[in-house]
Amino acid sequence: VVCLVAYHIFFMLFVWSYWKTIFTLPMNPSKEFHLSYSDKESLEREPRGESQQEVLRRAAKDLPIYTRTMSGAIRYCDRCHLVKPDRCHHCSVCDKCILKMDHHCPWVNNCVGFSNYKFFLLFLAYSLLYCLFIAATDLQYFIKFWTNGLPDTQAKFHIMFLFFAAAMFSVSLSSLFGYHCWLVSKNKSTLEVFRAPIFRHRTDKNGFSLGFSKNLRQVFGDEKKYWLLPVFSSLGDGCSFPTCLVNQDPEQASTPSGLNSTSKNENHLFPAKPLRDSQSHLLTDTPAWSETTAKAEKGKVGMSNPALTMENET
Repeated sequence: VVCLVAYHIFFMLFVWSYWKTIFTLPMNPSKEFHLSYSDKESLEREPRGESQQEVLRRAAKDLPIYTRTMSGAIRYCDRCHLVKPDRCHHCSVCDKCILKMDHHCPWVNNCVGFSNYKFFLLFLAYSLLYCLFIAATDLQYFIKFWTNGLPDTQAKFHIMFLFFAAAMFSVSLSSLFGYHCWLVSKNKSTLEVFRAPIFRHRTDKNGFSLGFSKNLRQVFGDEKKYWLLPVFSSLGDGCSFPTCLVNQDPEQASTPSGLNSTSKNENHLFPAKPLRDSQSHLLTDTPAWSETTAKAEKGKVGMSNPALTMENET
C-alpha cells in the first residue's frame, strides 16, 4: 500500500511539473526596455558608430542594467527593438527575447527561463525519483528473471524492458539534474557557463552569485512550503537581479572591458537590487570605454556596429 501511494504521488508531481514546464510562457522584457518610437527613428537616422551608442545610452540611462557586449557596448536586440535586461537573451527558435534564458529545450518544446526554471528543475527531480522508484521495485523481479524464477510468460520480457528503461533514464536524469543543481548553487544559467557575463569593466563569471543560500532562494523563493510544489515562487521580476559589486581598480578605469581579467575579491557586497545610474559607474563615465571601443574598431573596416549586432543565442 505504501509503495502504491508513493508511486501515485511521484507520478502526480511529475505530470504537474512537466505540464507547468511546457505551458508556462517565457517572460519577455517589460515595456520600459523597449525603445520609444522617437528613439527608434533616431537610431535608424543616425550613422553607425558612437552616435547610435549615444541614443542607446540615453535610452538605458534609467534602466537597471549591469552587463555589456564583448566590445563594451550596450546590449541591444535589433529584432525586438529593445535594450536587453541583464541575463536576457534572444532565442532564435522562439524569435523573441527571454528573461534569464537558460536554454531552449526540445524535450518540452519551450524556452527554459525565469518564468519556468523552477518547474524545469522539479520536473527533472520528480522524473529521477519516479525512475529510481520503478527500478527499485522492479529489481527483485528482474533478478528472478535471470534466475528463472518467473513463470514462462511474455510478462517477464516486459519486466526486463521496464527495468532497463528505468535504469538508463535514471543515469541520464541524475547527471542532468546534478548539473542544474550546480547551476542553482552558483546562480548561473547554461548560457552564462559558456559565455560569462561581461560587466562594465571586466568579465565576472560569478557576478550574480550571492552565496549558496541566497542563490537557492533566487530560484525557489523565501517560502519553503512552496519549494517542492510546481508553483511559481522565484524572487524578482526577471528584469533586474541582485549582483555583487566588482571593485574596480582606478588605474584600470580606462582599460577595455577586461575579457581576460577575473574577480580577485571574493568578499563582495550584495545590494538588494542592481544599482541605478545615480548609484553606479556602469552607465556613466562613458568616454573611457568609448575611446577603447573606437581604437578597437580601427582596422575593422566594414564590420557592423557592435551595439546593433545580434548575439547568436541558442
